[in-house]
Amino acid sequence: MEKSHTWYRLDNAAKIIPSSAKGADTRVFRISCECTDPVDPSILQDALDEVMGDFPLFRCVLKRGLFWYYLEDQGLEVSVTKDTLPACAPLYFPGRANLLLRVNYYKNRINLEMFHVLADGTGAFLFFRRLVAHYLQLKYHLDVPDEEQFEHSSVGEKEGDAFDHFYQKQSGLSQLKSMSSKKAYQLSGEKDENLLPHLIEGTVSASKMLDLAHQYHTTVGVLVTSIYMQAVMDGMSVRQIRHQPIVVSIPVNLRQFFKSDTVRNFFGVIPVSYDPKLYQGTLESILPHVQKAFEDQLSEDNVRKTMNSYAALEHNVIVKMVPLFIKDFFIGFFNRQVKKGVTTTISNLGQIKMPKEYEPYINKFSAFMAAPSQQICLSSFKDAMVFGEVSPYVAHPVMLNFFRRLTALGVEVEISTNDYDAVTEKWED
Repeated sequence: MEKSHTWYRLDNAAKIIPSSAKGADTRVFRISCECTDPVDPSILQDALDEVMGDFPLFRCVLKRGLFWYYLEDQGLEVSVTKDTLPACAPLYFPGRANLLLRVNYYKNRINLEMFHVLADGTGAFLFFRRLVAHYLQLKYHLDVPDEEQFEHSSVGEKEGDAFDHFYQKQSGLSQLKSMSSKKAYQLSGEKDENLLPHLIEGTVSASKMLDLAHQYHTTVGVLVTSIYMQAVMDGMSVRQIRHQPIVVSIPVNLRQFFKSDTVRNFFGVIPVSYDPKLYQGTLESILPHVQKAFEDQLSEDNVRKTMNSYAALEHNVIVKMVPLFIKDFFIGFFNRQVKKGVTTTISNLGQIKMPKEYEPYINKFSAFMAAPSQQICLSSFKDAMVFGEVSPYVAHPVMLNFFRRLTALGVEVEISTNDYDAVTEKWED
């Protein structure tokens, strides 16, 4: 990473985001913590002021250069506000120098919303866990744990561009091109006339989901993807089943494969495809195909190719010399083509851990990612596993099918949504 006192290059995954943030696809994600008690905004502000000192990158605004966008620290401060905007509302406005994150609260919830150029979900959670912990420490006068479960990397390590650090030259942009050449079944439905986000959240028992995965001799990730594919097929016509594959895009945290403490974007994406013609009406007819796709694409060699394909965009000599306004046009076109090859995205943020002293004050964590169609974020804390989805569609038929299938398998689901006031449903088998 090259850094001059006040500015930063975008990491390789972030380079395509400003050109593709349009309409409902704001490229903003939300991470929430539901506390046991109402949030005190003044204490939250004190905690935020303290924690921001360790994450100067998050104080930056996005600027246009001649060839690439870049981040610049203009000394702006982040203020805690009450949550009055739609979830994942835009944070980036071309030509305007504003912060690319917001911290707000509503009743018992603390929300962090962030424009994807700053960080991925894993990096944002590193910051958010620190913020929540410091807030709880101040509010309840808690002692700092003897063995604090937080990363103690330097500011330089947090701000590092891991794509650039681990990049190994490969021939061309072949993998990126292949991603845009496939066509998949597309979700559809009635969209909000103002493209406002409609949010749905389903909470299940993490231990029950793990038991169910063990029952099928697989992982939770493979199980969730397979059940989701069933939920999609519940709404497909016979013609669509014959001609259109279901492709689920799975973001992969590259920190699992390459040692890095960066909070910036460091992820790859694997497509998991299934031909509905192979479906025999059972979960068992899907699981082996999904399992194999996960195993094949998560091999060390394929993960490295995925990582290099992202970095190749910046290292390509021809791409480097193209002015930014031309890049914007072609990146936008490429992004639209890639989306035609994806049915949905399922992002698993994994198990969120907090020091035991803080656990009694937290009910659960959840995550949401804005999308032009649908994206599901999965996160777990203690025994609360949460599926979060936000989309411009006014109804959530696929997610409701997904939850129905979970209840049919014996997993109770508690559902909340912003589509109508004070909604909480509990579905039981």
